Amino acid sequence: MRNGHELDKTMRMNYLFDFYQCLLTDKQKNYLERYYLLDESLSEIAESKDVSRQAVYDNIKRTDELLEDYESKLKLFQNFEQRQQIMNQLKQQVNALETTIHPSIIDNFNQLIESLESIE
Repeated sequence: MRNGHELDKTMRMNYLFDFYQCLLTDKQKNYLERYYLLDESLSEIAESKDVSRQAVYDNIKRTDELLEDYESKLKLFQNFEQRQQIMNQLKQQVNALETTIHPSIIDNFNQLIESLESIE
C-alpha cells in the first residue's frame, strides 16, 4: 500500500499518462499501466515479463522522467488543472447569484459551464 506522497505521485503520473500516453512506446505504456493503474509491484511486473526487478524500475523511472519532460514543455496537465479551478470558481459565482438573477440567465450560465466541461 502506498503512502500519501506516493499516492500524490501516482495520481500525477496517472494524469500525465492520460495526456501523453500516445507519445510512449507500447512497452512504456504497459509498464506504467501495470505499476500505476493496476498497482502491481515491480516484482510482479518483472516476473511476468521475465526481466529483473531493476530493469522494470529503470524503465518506469525513465518513463516517469519522460512524462515530466513532456509536461514541462507542453503543460497539458497544468492547463487542465487551471481550467478546472476556473470552472469551479465560475460555478461558485453562478450559485451565489442564483437568488438575485433571473432563472433563465442562471440556466444559460449553467449550459455554458456544461459545454466547457464537455470539451475536457
